[in-house]
Amino acid sequence: MKKGCPYGTHRVIEPKGVLPQPALKIDNDMEIYDNEILIDVQTLNVDSASFTQIREQANGDVEEIKKIMKGIVAERGKHQNPVTGSGGMLIGTIEKIGPALEGKTDLKVGDKIATLVSLSLTPLRIDEILEVRPEIDQVDIKGKAILFESGIYAKIPTDMPENLALSVLDVAGAPAQTAKLVKPGDTVVVLGGTGKSGMLCLYEAKKRAGVTGKVICIGSRDKTIERVKNANLADVYIKANATDAVEVMNKVAEATNGEMADILINVVNIPNTEMSSILATKDNGLVYFFSMATSFTKAALGAEGVGKDVTMIMGNGYTKGHAEISLQIMRESEALKKIFEELYA
Repeated sequence: MKKGCPYGTHRVIEPKGVLPQPALKIDNDMEIYDNEILIDVQTLNVDSASFTQIREQANGDVEEIKKIMKGIVAERGKHQNPVTGSGGMLIGTIEKIGPALEGKTDLKVGDKIATLVSLSLTPLRIDEILEVRPEIDQVDIKGKAILFESGIYAKIPTDMPENLALSVLDVAGAPAQTAKLVKPGDTVVVLGGTGKSGMLCLYEAKKRAGVTGKVICIGSRDKTIERVKNANLADVYIKANATDAVEVMNKVAEATNGEMADILINVVNIPNTEMSSILATKDNGLVYFFSMATSFTKAALGAEGVGKDVTMIMGNGYTKGHAEISLQIMRESEALKKIFEELYA
């Protein structure tokens, strides 16, 4: 059996010398190397920014969505949207484990897992697309995938529906990073707070900021804002266009008596929200960009252009304990669990 690199560089076809994520094409032959895990895939949870772009390109036509997704995998050997660069993650069952991983992993054949590494670096083969659920960015398939030795994963919990767990784990990095960043007394703004990751971030922000803090939810639709309000996930609720930087700035200024946000968490799935985030944050405040639609260039040059001294963090989908922190929210908050079950499970 062939020996593989822990980071999967042995799968890179083009260009040579890079890791699988930035590679244009990787090998999706499902004959495993000695340090790989073969997964029988059940469901793909496509990254929100990626699925939004694919759905718009397909004009909402499900058959066209299938065609686009199959085309991406055929061309790249992985599901990496060429426009957004992002992927998503998957649920599947362990089919085979390479011998070099004996004693190194707690997995066994037959275990059901969610991969916590992006589809944008995961060797994937789609044999058939069974169902597309556009409202929740999930796609059921027949197919196979490879998990590299360095790949992180979570065993599917037994105390909640699989699709619910998948929806939470897909964005686990955002609420876990929120838990690390927010301190008691902070004023926190969640831009895109009515979406999947946004609601989880609101919950963690409110929990960490405490009674002396203030958590502000910004959404774009009355219906979704009302849903979050009914769950009591924030202290203040604002309806605004996330791409209108001046509107967002003025409404946050009004809600904070001109103090602005100590921390702003951006989890929207559309482009051109960088300046809304920057202008709504106080000098020496922190902006956390979790959105895959974020442009580093627009954020860096935009902040410079308006003279804002803010710390900007590009979202890392991984932080220690992120899976358990996020799943625990479903166990702690009955209101949020009910919303997620209705929307995603």
